[in-house]
Amino acid sequence: MAVVLIGTLDTKGEELEFAREIIEAHDIDVHLIDVGVMDDPDIEPETSAHDVAEAGGTSLERLREGADRGDAIETMGDGAAAIASRLHDEGVLEGIVGLGGSGNTSIATTAMRALPVGVPKLMVSTMASGDTEPYVGAKDVMMLYSVADIEGLNQLSRRVISNATLAMVGMVANEPDITVSEKPTVAITMFGVTTPCVHAAREYLESKGYETIVFHATGTGGRAMEQLVRQGVVDGVLDVTTTEWADELVGGVLSAGETRLDAAAEMGIPQVVSPGALDMVNFGPRDSVPETFEGRTFHIHNPQVTLMRTTPEENAELGEIIAKKLNASTGPTALILPLGGVSLIDVEGEDFHDPEADSKLFDALREHLDENVELVEVDAAINDEEFATAIAEKLDEYLRATDGGR
Repeated sequence: MAVVLIGTLDTKGEELEFAREIIEAHDIDVHLIDVGVMDDPDIEPETSAHDVAEAGGTSLERLREGADRGDAIETMGDGAAAIASRLHDEGVLEGIVGLGGSGNTSIATTAMRALPVGVPKLMVSTMASGDTEPYVGAKDVMMLYSVADIEGLNQLSRRVISNATLAMVGMVANEPDITVSEKPTVAITMFGVTTPCVHAAREYLESKGYETIVFHATGTGGRAMEQLVRQGVVDGVLDVTTTEWADELVGGVLSAGETRLDAAAEMGIPQVVSPGALDMVNFGPRDSVPETFEGRTFHIHNPQVTLMRTTPEENAELGEIIAKKLNASTGPTALILPLGGVSLIDVEGEDFHDPEADSKLFDALREHLDENVELVEVDAAINDEEFATAIAEKLDEYLRATDGGR
């Protein structure tokens, strides 16, 4: 077993060698992957840049001749991801550390995102103080801001690199005492405005012997859940909060992409879905909302989050999209409608209460849903105990009728 250390040896050789020495001083092997394109290194890596380029589908010579930085970074990222995955499958890779600026941060985190959740991943980067979503994605990638550029060793870079490598030493040298549950596992999606529903449903399912994992439906949360479904970690899905599709359609900041709702359908695992929080599109602070949306109905959730009410027309389109996604399901699937409102603020007396918009959503779902999807309507709001119990009971019923219930 080894820590994989990934970087551009043609520009960061001194810094990577310093990191390797710290790790090896704690009796942990290091597998050094060179992803530098421009020059040959002075330090011998375990995996050369030539090997990485070949794993990315080309040759290092072609990348050098092409002199296209963007192409080189993408290719080396693909190659590093393939090699890191292979090393993990072979039982070599126990943790992974990267050091670098924007280029190697892109390459190294591409490799990190290819690894399963739970494998220690740490990126020391000049890009860590800013928008890290492109690097972290929906995986457990840790990023440490280097403060100064990673260019030579000095009192600051030595401390930052030492902290990072010692953190990795601690993670790989101290195996966490985590008991893997043998209970069937249910994934649940949640938002602040669907929390009471999820809390009640989770308690019900856990009382029936299930382990639950709750995902915050913030775009990355939905993508993380879908990835774990595809990895076989999850036995069933209680998709209470499908709000990410509103952001995908209208242009909010919490979209999970157009493949949201695909994983459970394709994997054939039981799923129970509701239109939770489809009454809203998410933005940052109020002054960050695009001018094209002026005149719409807004709710200030907190100083950093502004919610915008979806229109009847948008709700009709959302209903059609979600129905078609569920129609593709190969396993037991139910859509359960909360006729009294789809969020905490979509009930009588609250800012987003709009019966017309809800009706357009529900009518579109009814119209476009195929017979293979069970449709259940509950005369309650989404956060009422009656609705929470109904969705939890339905998923329990499906799981007990399949291997998912064990």
